[in-house]
Amino acid sequence: MKHLFPLILVAGLVVFGACKEKKESTDIITTKYVPKKPQPPIAMPSETITKNVTWQDKPYTVVITRQASDSLLQVKDENGQPYIDNRVEIVVTRADGSVFFKKVFTKASFNAYIDESFRKNGILAGIQYDEIDSKGMEFSVVVGLPDALDDVFVPLELVVDRFANIAISRDDDMDMRGNDDDDDYDDDGV
Repeated sequence: MKHLFPLILVAGLVVFGACKEKKESTDIITTKYVPKKPQPPIAMPSETITKNVTWQDKPYTVVITRQASDSLLQVKDENGQPYIDNRVEIVVTRADGSVFFKKVFTKASFNAYIDESFRKNGILAGIQYDEIDSKGMEFSVVVGLPDALDDVFVPLELVVDRFANIAISRDDDMDMRGNDDDDDYDDDGV
């Protein structure tokens, strides 16, 4: 019996231990959030697009050049990432090579047509040749937030008339090219 007592004691402890309810932990284990450090300022690539058009039965060449400009104020996205704003130059030449229209645009050129949020946080993303109609030569202008994850922008219309005067307005019905023209979209402007 002396030898059985330790065995019974061990068996009792094992049985008693097995019946004991385990205490659940309320600790949540996760990784610590480390905010991304902003990179050096991001700039859109420089780009030049040339388009030959016929206006009033005469040939013209439209050249649109977008370049990031260090001399313009940089903007920051919601994470503090700086972006370099752009200058866009439109040059329209006649068949003889003479310049019909030439102007450099910055975001400030469109301040009257965008709200304070876009004046402070937006960039001139690009200008694209659209068409020629009774008003003149039409271009689409995009001033947008630079973060590639957001698709937030203000669409504008810029028209150059036959006297080389410009008119700018909001383009609330901007063609987003969600149709068969998608292949032409990249070739028409910057």
